[in-house]
Amino acid sequence: MTTRWLTPEEQRAWRAYIAAAHLLEDALDRQLQQDAGMPHLYYSILANLSDEPEHRLRMTDLAERTKITRSRLTYAVARLEKDGLIRRENCQWDKRGSIAALTDEGMAVLERTAPGHVRTVRTLLFDNLTEDQVRQMEEIFTGVVRALEEDEGRA
Repeated sequence: MTTRWLTPEEQRAWRAYIAAAHLLEDALDRQLQQDAGMPHLYYSILANLSDEPEHRLRMTDLAERTKITRSRLTYAVARLEKDGLIRRENCQWDKRGSIAALTDEGMAVLERTAPGHVRTVRTLLFDNLTEDQVRQMEEIFTGVVRALEEDEGRA
């Protein structure tokens, strides 16, 4: 099989993406550690639960939404549960499954932390893009996610 090497333009785009992704994730982690004592991943778990009408999700669905493995999610939820931000419940319709539920304390932490998080995301990312670039970004990364999920389904 012949390797299709990246063109110089693709190489520059790839390196720019990697640099931006790492720098943005580091900045978000720093802001969230400072404001809430948690990494971005933990905040994302709380935010995903808060989006649900009853603030609860089956663990497998939460893993899929946060795009992490179930074992990594289990570790994160155990930490958030220890901190009183999430509670685990038995799944009524699937005895093998469990539910992650956002506690009132978890919701309070999220509400207190969200304004600073949104300011950071806006300042570091969206304030530097035009409306057209935001639409393109959504289109590009939706396509990338779709391709990755399809590839994962084949594995």
